[in-house]
Amino acid sequence: MPSLLLRKKDSSRAVLSRAASPGKVLVPDGESDDLASPAQPEELQIPEDIEEQTAEVNMTGGTAEKLQSSEPTQGIVETITDGVTKGVKELVVGEKPRVVPKPGDGQKIYEIDPTLKDFRSHLDYRYSEYKRIRAAIDQHEGGLEAFSRGYEKLGFTRSAEGITYREWAPGAHSAALVGDFNNWNPNADTMTRDDYGVWEIFLPNNADGSSAIPHGSRVKIRMDTPSGVKDSISAWIKFSVQAPGEIPFNGIYYDPPEEEKYVFQHPQPKRPESLRIYESHIGMSSPEPKINSYANFRDEVLPRIKRLGYNAVQIMAIQEHSYYASFGYHVTNFFAPSSRFGTPEDLKSLIDRAHELGLLVLMDIVHSHSSNNTLDGLNGFDGTDTHYFHGGPRGHHWMWDSRLFNYGSWEVCSSDFCHHIWLTVPVNLFLHMLIFYSYAGIEILTVKREMVA
Repeated sequence: MPSLLLRKKDSSRAVLSRAASPGKVLVPDGESDDLASPAQPEELQIPEDIEEQTAEVNMTGGTAEKLQSSEPTQGIVETITDGVTKGVKELVVGEKPRVVPKPGDGQKIYEIDPTLKDFRSHLDYRYSEYKRIRAAIDQHEGGLEAFSRGYEKLGFTRSAEGITYREWAPGAHSAALVGDFNNWNPNADTMTRDDYGVWEIFLPNNADGSSAIPHGSRVKIRMDTPSGVKDSISAWIKFSVQAPGEIPFNGIYYDPPEEEKYVFQHPQPKRPESLRIYESHIGMSSPEPKINSYANFRDEVLPRIKRLGYNAVQIMAIQEHSYYASFGYHVTNFFAPSSRFGTPEDLKSLIDRAHELGLLVLMDIVHSHSSNNTLDGLNGFDGTDTHYFHGGPRGHHWMWDSRLFNYGSWEVCSSDFCHHIWLTVPVNLFLHMLIFYSYAGIEILTVKREMVA
């Protein structure tokens, strides 16, 4: 694991040091060899005949050939996928996502794959449920695209005046924001609840104009719940770190100053004639016995992927997961890129470098289930069994030992704010990654389709 750096702050609310002790904040060390951003390597020279040396993807339904190469690729799976390419769209960084089209009648699928007719009654039922909920969202929320922007209002949002924090926890009896910034005092910053179970607090800037919560501070929400008092990491946290010698992860308030934010330099590549996808795992991509970093993957692995003739790289296990051996499938923090590999800025740098090389970047989304963890995950977040998940046995995956989301649960929201957003985790996460990290698309695990924006 990369070394950790403690940032000192000027505010009188807390004092930071380099020791991993109670009340201190931990963020990945920018001076680490693993996380440093060295000078860009010399421009990669791609042979002009590279296309002739690689296998073409058969887009007519046949089995695609596997690329042949004698170059060792430890820890990375090399595949070519004749994925869905008709939906490929060029995306300018920061461009507002397109309006989601209205659902059709759902019958053309049977023309494409007649074998599905044997399951027509069940498939039609599932699609009718989608159309029913979709119609309610279109009617009350201004469409699916607007509904899927919960990350813009839930969690921590910053304005010129200060920080607003909102969390949907209808089962909680009381809630307070605690962290390094207020010495973990549950009486200092208590939250108020609205009729929909959303807890909220506004922290104005300090007198000198600085943020009430310094960048890199540990933060949690302390709730009195039906299961007792508990501290939880925000469901919408953008960064989460495990401190040395500690087991639970810490939610980190991530809002770097402008001079530290990574700015994309390269637009997303134009859509290819066919996708050649290289499936990869950042942590396992080094030949050394270590967890690899975003920076090393950017500088050492991406050029190899390009040299092998691929035009897209699919990254697994990006969402934070406290149990590394889960291979990223036991997600604890859905909106936080894994801190094992570096910071969110390091991930942006990786994706920007991929774009420079002409590579689209796809991500896996583990959308149907979540980690069982109650301290750093979503399980029992508000002290109830049915907060985000199905209750009872239906909400527990016996094989994965994880919790299963209840996507059928949805409340009509008020006209100005959508409260029950978790129904749209994949879309929320997709748009978040599109806008902040310039991903080209997602793979929804268990569905096994590559979708490119």
